[in-house]
Amino acid sequence: MEFDLIARHFTRPTPGAVLGVGDDCALLAPTPGMQLAVTSDMLLEGRHFSPQDGPAGLGHKALAVNLSDLAAMGAQPRWATLAIALPAADDAWLAAFARGLYRIADQYGIEVVGGDTTRGPLTISITAIGEVPPGAALRRDGAKPGDDVWVSGTLGSAALALAYRQGRLFMEQIDAARVLPALYLPTPRVELGIALRGIASSAIDISDGLLADLGHILERSQAGATPIGARLEFAALPTLPVAQAYLHEAVARDCVLAGGDDYELCFTAPAERRDAVEAAAQTAGVAVTRVGRITATPGLVVSGADGQPLPLEKTGYDHFAE
Repeated sequence: MEFDLIARHFTRPTPGAVLGVGDDCALLAPTPGMQLAVTSDMLLEGRHFSPQDGPAGLGHKALAVNLSDLAAMGAQPRWATLAIALPAADDAWLAAFARGLYRIADQYGIEVVGGDTTRGPLTISITAIGEVPPGAALRRDGAKPGDDVWVSGTLGSAALALAYRQGRLFMEQIDAARVLPALYLPTPRVELGIALRGIASSAIDISDGLLADLGHILERSQAGATPIGARLEFAALPTLPVAQAYLHEAVARDCVLAGGDDYELCFTAPAERRDAVEAAAQTAGVAVTRVGRITATPGLVVSGADGQPLPLEKTGYDHFAE
């Protein structure tokens, strides 16, 4: 049964691999002179997605969140493995899941070369592998005082959609329909990450919320015992126009600042590289917005319209919080 499922749904030609699905291991031949970037992400039913969520969307999202990690390192996607636990062998569910998975895999030129299946609570775990030239990887540890802080795309849409679904935020149905796709079909910023090689001083993908993930950059970029901080302008944070009508509510502001599931890039770059950042974004076909700067003062401050710091009650998603 297990091998029949793999053969039907997850066995395709893998010309970029020496050996793909079918043996105990895949055999991969990295491009000579390139370094490998390797990342793993897990999605657990009831924690990361609802039992009612469609399988094609889950296939897309499971790979997209890994591709977002590769994007944050400036890596070119190459291969992935899939490990999936299933409560039962549901052929129709697996066919739809595979359709969503391979649709985004084909879009970014990534080959699924192996993995595992077992019976258990629905859990999806993907390991993605990309390539990057030596010394060119974007990292979290390069931010310096005076650097600009940038974000790609728009923030808060997925968190607004989740808050709406959970009944924590009232939204008109027509407005909710505009933010829901961000929750189910995130777009990894692979082309932007590659275009920012040699320009960005640090980068991270926004999975746990802007404040939490920018906080990781600040933590990793401490120069010895010298702390750094950041100051953001809330009014500069890019959101979908539909979100503007709800930002007077604290829960909506939290969605933008700390909601998570954006899978946009947050990155820093020296102020003198602003033209280069804009050119990279144009090359990648992605909008970027300058939202603040790195400071020599410890802490992360978000300024409101009056210039005063906003109270920050929530800083991001915690996988182990109740």
